[in-house]
Amino acid sequence: MLFSNKIYKIKTIDFFKNLFETESGKKPFKKQLSNILGFTPDEISLYRTALSHRSVREGADENNERLEFLGDAVLSTIIAHYLFKKYPYKGEGFLTEMRSKMVNRQKLNEIALKMGLKKITFYNKFDNALKISQIFGNTLEALIGAVYLDKGYKKTARWVEKYIIFPHMFTEDLEDLEINIKNKLYGWANKNGKALEFETLDEKFENGRRLFTIGATVDGELIAQAKGYNKKDASQQAAQIAVGKLGL
Repeated sequence: MLFSNKIYKIKTIDFFKNLFETESGKKPFKKQLSNILGFTPDEISLYRTALSHRSVREGADENNERLEFLGDAVLSTIIAHYLFKKYPYKGEGFLTEMRSKMVNRQKLNEIALKMGLKKITFYNKFDNALKISQIFGNTLEALIGAVYLDKGYKKTARWVEKYIIFPHMFTEDLEDLEINIKNKLYGWANKNGKALEFETLDEKFENGRRLFTIGATVDGELIAQAKGYNKKDASQQAAQIAVGKLGL
């Protein structure tokens, strides 16, 4: 039995290794990537790393987490500069809130899917938990990090504005968007004298990562629950579900 499990594990590892090597090595990969980017990349290996989730590439130098870290900072700076120019008479509080609305994980995940990143992202498609996470938004940040290293800040800023901000981030609509759903729910609870709490219903390791189940309770009654790889994302999703059920 132990020998059988070992063979299965080796076959699984080989499957993803072969998948990555065959898919990423094909010429269509570069063509698909160029179609999404709108330009031909120079350092193709950077983009392969940016598009590799740790579910198929565990090494820190092989998966996209380091590029995600870099891309997050680059995107935040580009968005801040864009807002600074667009709203010359608005204060720091407004600018900070607008930036949060533009770079929140759910928004970036939606943009990544619309851009077609899911088709060229390397991840474990058999991991059902990944389907409820925001990995494509994270991949978009990693892609921005790759563009920055490949093309420099000025070209990256122009690319982000042309392909991300202008077609997907409508600032006029975002001005009225309630970004923190939990705050909205807490406001409703306080106004109506309700006791609102977010509780950890379950916590387990799945594919080497912690998966949290967070529940939203009103006066001790569970009204919504959601899963995520961190408590913040799971509680926001639970709050979103609760808001929908309560008709807020």
